[in-house]
Amino acid sequence: MKTTSHVAHTRREFSMAASALAAGLVLPGCDESPAADELGPLLPRRRLGKTGLDVTCFCPGGMHIEWMKEEADSAKTIEYAVEQGVRFFDTAVSYGKGRSEELYGKYLTPKYREYIKIMTKSRGVTGSEVRTDIEGSLQRMKTDYIDIYMMHSIMSPEDADGRISNGVLDVLREYKEKGRIGHFGFTGHLSPAAHNYLLSKKIPDIEVCLLPVNVADPSYDSFVLNTVPELVKQDIGILAMKTLANGGLQGGVKGGVKGEANGTYASVIPNRISVREAHTFSLSLPIAAIVSGVNTPEQLAYNIETARSFKPLDENQREELIARCADLGKTGEMEFYKWPKMKYPGQRSTKLSA
Repeated sequence: MKTTSHVAHTRREFSMAASALAAGLVLPGCDESPAADELGPLLPRRRLGKTGLDVTCFCPGGMHIEWMKEEADSAKTIEYAVEQGVRFFDTAVSYGKGRSEELYGKYLTPKYREYIKIMTKSRGVTGSEVRTDIEGSLQRMKTDYIDIYMMHSIMSPEDADGRISNGVLDVLREYKEKGRIGHFGFTGHLSPAAHNYLLSKKIPDIEVCLLPVNVADPSYDSFVLNTVPELVKQDIGILAMKTLANGGLQGGVKGGVKGEANGTYASVIPNRISVREAHTFSLSLPIAAIVSGVNTPEQLAYNIETARSFKPLDENQREELIARCADLGKTGEMEFYKWPKMKYPGQRSTKLSA
């Protein structure tokens, strides 16, 4: 395969960033035999930044738990994940308008709360909205506390400022002081600029960040190159989402559509890279866990085996995977969720009240 000048440029950029990332490329638990708890062997665990938490390095995406056709399938998926050593679960208020949380309240927390960690999220842009969402999350998941609570989908610097001025951080701090929330942070997928603006404020009790990390990202408005080094510097726990670019690596262009990617654009999977290589790339960066949705039990088993058998890629191997995808990645089509006009079901306007 010919290496274009853009690919060479991307590889040089990634090499320059490698020194900034090097301090974070210590993956605790991943090079050792996994520990076990009373339920059985665990997947490898990693330290989640300054939270002090250790989380299993694979976390099922809660949106897909809610998407499954039958509730029995959701229940089986949750049970299988626990059986296979997963102890970290993701969800959000907006996933099925709370139904994802309700499924956890039925099939996860009643049996396993003492063994697992839960992350949920609120799109609320005012303190009162977030307070309502937190109380709802606690009720739906039938739990007294939430390990990680996230400001969901920060869209811009203005969005970040608006949420802060409208009391969102104040409410999160209040619930943390009460012991109802263990740690809090933020998510976003539109642009590194929003993340970096919020990080520039150096807010000490923001301890976790969920952001896109995949092989296409370094070629287009990159979170890996622009944001991950600052997260490492501030010791903020890094969680990787969109490790398959929300289906974009498989040719999909529509976010928030149930089921498989539509395959309407060029795909790099499986002709250039495998799903396992894509996830191994993300796991080889200084992240604590992949948060990835699955549509079938087979996909879940495959992803768990990838986490269980993980061996880190070196710098040259990471660069080589980026180069395989760079000619398609540079257009942004594989990461369509970074497009400003992309709308997800239920996505709110970033225009905030005064």
